[in-house]
Amino acid sequence: MRPARIQDHAVIGDGHSAALVSRDGGVVWLCWPRFDSPSLFAAILDAEAGGGFWLSPEAPARVSREYLPDTNVLRTRFETDDGVLVVTDLMPIHDTRGGETQPERELLRCVHCERGEVTLLARYAPRPDFGRARPSLRDGGRLGWRLEHAGWLYTLLTDVPLTPASEGELRGRARLRSGARAHFSLTMTDVGPAVLPPLGRRAWERVDHTAMTWRRWAARCRYDGPYREAVVRSALALKLLTFGPSGAVVAAATTSLPEVPGGASNWDYRFCWVRDASFTARAFLGLGYEAEAESFVTWLLRATWLTQPRMSVLYDVYGRNRPDEEEVPGLRGYAGSRPVRVGNAAATQQQLDSYGEVIDAVAQLIRHGGALARDELRMLLRLGEYIMKMWDAPDEGIWEPRGGRWPHTFSRLSCWMALDRLLELHGRGAFRGLRVPAEHLRGVREQLWEELRTRAWNRQLRSYVRILDGDDVDADLLLMAWYGFEDACSERMRCTDQRIVTRLGARGGLLFRNEDDLRAGEGAFGICGFWRVVLLARQEGAGRDAAERLFVQQLAHANDLGLLAEEVAPETGDALGNFPQALSHVGLISAALELEATRPWQGALGGPGEEARP
Repeated sequence: MRPARIQDHAVIGDGHSAALVSRDGGVVWLCWPRFDSPSLFAAILDAEAGGGFWLSPEAPARVSREYLPDTNVLRTRFETDDGVLVVTDLMPIHDTRGGETQPERELLRCVHCERGEVTLLARYAPRPDFGRARPSLRDGGRLGWRLEHAGWLYTLLTDVPLTPASEGELRGRARLRSGARAHFSLTMTDVGPAVLPPLGRRAWERVDHTAMTWRRWAARCRYDGPYREAVVRSALALKLLTFGPSGAVVAAATTSLPEVPGGASNWDYRFCWVRDASFTARAFLGLGYEAEAESFVTWLLRATWLTQPRMSVLYDVYGRNRPDEEEVPGLRGYAGSRPVRVGNAAATQQQLDSYGEVIDAVAQLIRHGGALARDELRMLLRLGEYIMKMWDAPDEGIWEPRGGRWPHTFSRLSCWMALDRLLELHGRGAFRGLRVPAEHLRGVREQLWEELRTRAWNRQLRSYVRILDGDDVDADLLLMAWYGFEDACSERMRCTDQRIVTRLGARGGLLFRNEDDLRAGEGAFGICGFWRVVLLARQEGAGRDAAERLFVQQLAHANDLGLLAEEVAPETGDALGNFPQALSHVGLISAALELEATRPWQGALGGPGEEARP
């Protein structure tokens, strides 16, 4: 059976972990207690061995779904010939003001028969540790159905009778008339006795409280330009992928959703990539979420502190290095895409662009009034010294190919940006009292500038190129203007843009990252189209109008809930790769901010447009 398309899923979460809900009412992905924990449900990677939790009508139904406005609370509506059933899914944000003890985690599913009569079917099939464990379910009577694994107690409490159907699986059936309700609360706790949140009215109170909490957060968004609904949805997705206790933002909620259907490009994205730092900080700050930006940058500095001046490519949500990558042979993978991987070996790569992203993120925070401790400032200078020693070394580059190291233009560009931002911070007096090797910084920055202007520019091709002295292009070259190296209106930038579109463009305004992706049969990369929107928006004349048209095209690649994956198959429009993808939503936010900042009257007023630029 063909699996549900990746875009047919929704995401819910609570700032610690996230779950994917399929259009047919299945929770098919859930890792507890954190984003990067082993899974409890992984049916999206293997419908039989992965486990899941399904609620749906017995009869065929027409399905529609939506988030409650400005929340991450999902409502799926099943319309049958005999009635309408609505399932509300969420991971509650508990109200702690009353001092009540709460479970470590909770997945709450509330069912309401809106019209007529509908038979509800329930199927609960937990499979801890990516399906590798098969602990028994025990009937605790009023205390729910219990499962113990690895020191955790999972409890399913419901007012619908359930019976064992097969090994480690429960099934239930209930006839609901108009106005009738049913409830399912799945909790995880490591303390005893288990904390069991009440059902009935109190369950709906948790729905209301969680929705209100999300709406209050969304109301803090200061963006008031066009496409606000899409921007707020992206902000909510980004917040949902933020680990609350540390401020870290994971790249995606999943592992091993394939970049090539049936292929082996299946990676674990449930970690935090340093390279995304600058983009993420800019998105939070641009929308007015200064606290989130500060938390994220603080996490970033703590994570990189222990490994400085070397920097890992990625860290876990606590800022620790990740264990080695491993394969999970017991799962067949999405649409047969194997292997399923846990952990990510890219952590050990050399990516010199990461340094520029970290330092630029800090520079943005300081521009918005943030401040660093003295030790943190010293660390920035040590990173600068490392760059001055290492800038001409080959590296794996931003896209993490596993084919060796090369002199990537984008890595040189990011090193140039890192030194440029350090000099900017020095000019602002941020390093007061510390010795800053300003002349050395300027000297290496000039060397980088000269090398990029000569060896990264291909005269015959009339374009910047991906590798020094090469003749391939890469969509990351679109960022040369964003980082301040080139003027967006320069002849070189316009020619490079056209060369990228000619070689990497696809239908629907999509862009592949580079020619390797084309040869590998991967999809177009979500954020690259948004990068081009930013570039065009900064060009005079027809550029901004073209940018707006291109932005609308990019929005069309989101699913019906406004969620974006990592990649898109241009031929079918299907989502590819892990889902939802923070970087794609960061791209949407950044492009919207740029369009708003470059509106003609904004420029005339000298408004927030200048502030949004690096």
